[in-house]
Amino acid sequence: MNPSRSEARRARILGIVLVIVCAGFVVAAIGSLLVFLLLGAELPWAAVLVFAAVGVGTLVTLWLVGWPLLATPPREAAAQDAFDAAVESQRRLLDDVRHELKTPIAIVRGHLELVDATDPADVDTVREIAIGELDRMTRLIGDIDLLASVEGERFAMDEVDIEGLTQRVVDLVTVIPGHEWAVEATQRGIIHGDADRLLQAWLQLADNAAKHTPAGTAIELGSGVYAGAFHLWVRDHGPGIPPAARHRIFRRFDRGGRRRSAGGSGLGLAIVDAIAKGHGGSCAVTDTAGGGATFTITIPLRSSLRLPAPVRAGEVVLQRKEIG
Repeated sequence: MNPSRSEARRARILGIVLVIVCAGFVVAAIGSLLVFLLLGAELPWAAVLVFAAVGVGTLVTLWLVGWPLLATPPREAAAQDAFDAAVESQRRLLDDVRHELKTPIAIVRGHLELVDATDPADVDTVREIAIGELDRMTRLIGDIDLLASVEGERFAMDEVDIEGLTQRVVDLVTVIPGHEWAVEATQRGIIHGDADRLLQAWLQLADNAAKHTPAGTAIELGSGVYAGAFHLWVRDHGPGIPPAARHRIFRRFDRGGRRRSAGGSGLGLAIVDAIAKGHGGSCAVTDTAGGGATFTITIPLRSSLRLPAPVRAGEVVLQRKEIG
């Protein structure tokens, strides 16, 4: 629950209680006054002062005690905050999905309305367009499901071998054609995390770099520990990301000005960001020296971990053979 809304609710409840108590004191005071008037007795001012003092003291005590008692218990408040955040996240996701699905639906419908059923060539063209848009919607739904699972699940945290994770990524990116892949550094040691999700995020960054950089350019991977944090990076030498777009490229369906023709649903970097946050970390993009973009997943390390020095680029270099 929003803190301001929670405090406003507490104030309303306490205010109602105070009004009821005040009404009780007023009724008691009027009743006592009527008794003195009916008996013709003189009303002692000492009794009035005592009554007023008791009334004020009761109201102050009620306020001081009632405010903390009406506060939402910490665990309940945390659970409510998590629930509200989840509901808001799902609402935004549904709004984004609705907006994103309008385009392929409009494209398919427009072509179907204009197709010349007597022209086989026109029918084949519209059929290919429709199938392509339906395939895109299928990928979109798959990525939405993946993002929802990443944002909603508890990660399977365990010990993750950094060197082994780096080598696994290296083995998998070799099947991505059109680029030269190199390893800049490999960190040796163990971190606490979800190996499958970290692998997924790192591969997404590699695939993203391959899609948005010119064919034949180099892409470097690396892992290391700096300033008390574990870093996984992908460095490309393409057009880079304009500074104005860097704050929003991790949003759902935001391609940072890139064309849809590059492929993808626009959820890839949002998934990477969700995985990084699930590990208590973040993902950021910076400039590559000489041009390009460097995406880095940063995950805080536990102080108990002891990590040896990383293996440098000269020790391990990977270059993909050209695929004919």
